[in-house]
Amino acid sequence: MTRVKSLADLQPMARELKARRLAIERAREQREAATRLADQERRLFELSVGPVEPLRHAPRVLHAREQPAPEPRQREADERAVLLQALSDEIDIDTLLDTDETLSFRREGLSLEVVRKLRRGHWALQAQLDLHGLRRDAAREALGQFIHDSQRRGLRCVRVIHGKGHGSPGREPVLKGRVRRWLVQKSEVLAFVQARASDGGAGALMVLLG
Repeated sequence: MTRVKSLADLQPMARELKARRLAIERAREQREAATRLADQERRLFELSVGPVEPLRHAPRVLHAREQPAPEPRQREADERAVLLQALSDEIDIDTLLDTDETLSFRREGLSLEVVRKLRRGHWALQAQLDLHGLRRDAAREALGQFIHDSQRRGLRCVRVIHGKGHGSPGREPVLKGRVRRWLVQKSEVLAFVQARASDGGAGALMVLLG
């Protein structure tokens, strides 16, 4: 440490302290000026327009917006494909039916034992569709959708109730023959037989799906 011998020795030290103080003050002034400039830039619109008053309006209720439900696009595409699939009433199925007492049906390659098991109730009934009261086009669409949905759900055995025709003109079973034609055209259908008496008899079919 340098020893001070006289007041003259303190003058350089005093000048250095004064210079440091001035530098600190200038730095502070520069920071304050920069802060004021930034504030003015942020308030440029306000300073340009001047004082403003909020518009008066009636109180409003803000309702929360409900998020739309997710769209099952693949399912809708499948359903559209089913609805667009034509099931003809004109197809001749006489050669496709087994000429037993109930005119049963089985796909080529399936044995008669499959039909016998289906008739005996070997597979548990898992779902059914009742076509009573439906007109031809509505019944055709309902049957196509039902078979498609059942197969997609992995169901194996279902029942289709077409009625015995007691309420039809001339007491003829209008849907009975058409339902057989439609089922033969559905690739999901492996076989069908007339239901047992306890399951609907001549007014229903037991259908095996693949």
